[in-house]
Amino acid sequence: TCTFYGTANSNQMLLEAMGLHVPGAAFIHPHDGMREDLTREAVRLVLQNAKKDKFVPIGRLVDEHVIVNAMVALLATGGSTNHLIHWVAVARAAGIIIDWTDFHYLAKATPLLASVYPNGKADVNEFQTAGGPGFVIRELIEGGYMYPDVYTVDGGDLRSYGKKPEKEGDKLVWKDYPAESGDETIVRTAAHPFNESGGLRLLKGNLGRSVIKISAVPEDRHIIEAPAIVFDAQEELLAAFDRGELEKDFVAVVRFQGPKANGMPELHKLTPPLAVLQNKGFRVAIVTDGRMSGASGKIPAAIHLSPEASAGGPIAKIRNGDIIRLNGTVGQLNVLVDEDTWAEREAEELSDAKRHYNAHGLGRELFGGMRRNVLSAEEGAVTWL
Repeated sequence: TCTFYGTANSNQMLLEAMGLHVPGAAFIHPHDGMREDLTREAVRLVLQNAKKDKFVPIGRLVDEHVIVNAMVALLATGGSTNHLIHWVAVARAAGIIIDWTDFHYLAKATPLLASVYPNGKADVNEFQTAGGPGFVIRELIEGGYMYPDVYTVDGGDLRSYGKKPEKEGDKLVWKDYPAESGDETIVRTAAHPFNESGGLRLLKGNLGRSVIKISAVPEDRHIIEAPAIVFDAQEELLAAFDRGELEKDFVAVVRFQGPKANGMPELHKLTPPLAVLQNKGFRVAIVTDGRMSGASGKIPAAIHLSPEASAGGPIAKIRNGDIIRLNGTVGQLNVLVDEDTWAEREAEELSDAKRHYNAHGLGRELFGGMRRNVLSAEEGAVTWL
């Protein structure tokens, strides 16, 4: 997968924390000889677990404790913001209801133990060398942040996922990690974390509820207050940047990008131009009902804003020039418009032409029925409830 700590690699981390694949397999390099050994071990486990006396149904493997373990692992490593949607959906599929408030309270109590791009400079190969998922899981279990006594596919409990796979001759064995990190600039013990709280934060206010990956944002950018510039598509922002119209402090409001509007595509093109403006000294941020890339960072970004514009959310009431205050330190997002004016203002809607452009092309029209029935981002953007 990618070598940065985006959505795909966050998946790997969370599956380790849930005990759903071979312990220590997440970030073993494809060219490492141990990769084939771990693949063979996976086949052995599948065959073993398929036997009647060993079978544990998925409903026993994925229970409330396992979902919490995954959430803690995400927060402790500053993982992908996409999992604030994905894991809500995973939990719902298992009959478990969680929301961003649950992530918020867990984040307050979970230390940040990893510094991997975009939260730091290291890639996942360096993370693996420094200790990787197993070291983090060991620290979280010993610190009392995870439930160790859960079912796992290897037949043991989660403690086996806090060990390191090694070869002894032709045999694959799992050994204890050293007490200390292999590189404290990349991974740390629970006693000496990068931060006392996790990397993701809930934002609340008169615009609704959104999330921010605060661990990837420079500390001097945790609070941004600036006029709004409203866009109905990421291409509009890119065009304004190319015309040189964004050389100033502002908050980019990119709306009609939620699940109902167009299936919530990643707005991955927006980070580079906004980073250029931030590097020039401008105070910029983005507020959107859409998603960013799982590797997005640097720019203060209030994302997944719910309710979305297409559901009549407050983001559709924002006008150019409205002052927006994003405070990642205390978890607040507000438009600074007096209450009477705000109450009287109507939500804007897309024109027919924009609505057609937004939801058609690349086969998106095939999913119109799903978009009509989809739940909000905070509810996992699922279509089957």
